[in-house]
Amino acid sequence: MKQICVIGVGYVGLVTAACFADLGNRVYALDIDEKRIAKLKQGIMPIYEPGLKELVERNMRAGRLFFTTSYAEGLAGTEFVFIAVGTPSGANGEADLRYVEAAAKAIAQNMTAPLIIINKSTVPIGTGDLVAEMVKQAQPRPIPFSVVSCPEFLREGSAISDFMNPYRTVIGSLDREAAEKVAQLHLPLRAPIVITDLRTAEMIKYASNAFLATKISFINEIADICEALGADVKEVAAGMGYDKRIGPYFLDAGIGWGGSCFPKDVLALIYMAEQNHVQPHLLRAVTKVNYDRRHAVVERLAEMLGGLQGKVIGLLGLAFKENTDDMRDAPSLTVVQGLLERGARVRGYDPVAQETARPLMPQVEMFDDPYQMAEGCDALIVVTPWNEFKHLDLARIKQLLKTPVLFDARNIYNPQEVRSLGFKYRAIGRGFNGG
Repeated sequence: MKQICVIGVGYVGLVTAACFADLGNRVYALDIDEKRIAKLKQGIMPIYEPGLKELVERNMRAGRLFFTTSYAEGLAGTEFVFIAVGTPSGANGEADLRYVEAAAKAIAQNMTAPLIIINKSTVPIGTGDLVAEMVKQAQPRPIPFSVVSCPEFLREGSAISDFMNPYRTVIGSLDREAAEKVAQLHLPLRAPIVITDLRTAEMIKYASNAFLATKISFINEIADICEALGADVKEVAAGMGYDKRIGPYFLDAGIGWGGSCFPKDVLALIYMAEQNHVQPHLLRAVTKVNYDRRHAVVERLAEMLGGLQGKVIGLLGLAFKENTDDMRDAPSLTVVQGLLERGARVRGYDPVAQETARPLMPQVEMFDDPYQMAEGCDALIVVTPWNEFKHLDLARIKQLLKTPVLFDARNIYNPQEVRSLGFKYRAIGRGFNGG
């Protein structure tokens, strides 16, 4: 059994702490937010992630997972400390490192024995060197430590499975012995382990997310071409995906990507490139294609309805993706703004994210039931591909709508089946077959 401290109890930190505890380690999850820690001690989760509440409660009962706001308590007897705090985008797309810096200084001031400090947050290239220097400068007295980069590759909605069944574990450090110890900590996961230097490990994370974002923007651009030429992008993506050089993943055309990772990581990589006199032409295009998707949905709906002034539009889904309540850079935010600017009234329903969304879109009327929301609407837009929406009684929905208009911005329905029910239906890139 190893003793671990994880700093930050957001999406990454809380999952990391709970999973390491479930692997048999003694884990302290530390956060300076006293209210959040108090709720966690009561079993109240600050986020929605399938299976997380049960995992946390099981390991608390087993005496392996503890929550604290005290660095002294969290670091006492600890060998590994993970920094898993937020790194939001700054004004120019740069990563805001204030929380990483605060954590590094607090570690330095409270450590009493040698530590391996592991950056789990997605941080700009060179942050490992920065953390090492900050810890060294902030220590009251010299205590040996090493800095390791071990970036996370967790998807919201499947984070526990991703942690326990990773494609690979990336570890970067200038201290080979420290890197090997971190590798040993991850051996129970039985995944390939890549050991490299600090900056290369940091870059692997950014390059991975930028590539996945590029795949999504690519298939969305192909979708527009399909729609213009009468091809079906779903069939195109399926045919492409059989090629092992391409693969089937991240080829779902729709409203584009959002959330806490792709937007800020692509922007941060653009910023780092520009600061170092490299022109990231492709990454700029990837970002533009993505954000154009959101505006295009509003434009196309306006075409379907002959304008939006005074129309009542219902949104099926608000979170940026299914199986999460995360509203960070959610496409729904842009869609709502566009609808309101054109004079529409907007309703919303999401199985999980409504309370998170409510303060972000106060002009949207929230409903606790999709059928209640649909009643009297001029059109519905599928914004988030929750499984619940795939199994709605569409015949009933049609009867409830003022006009039977359905814009499927996630391509979750069969166009022929929906049209056969009498809907005016539009999807993304479905050509002659899907509108």
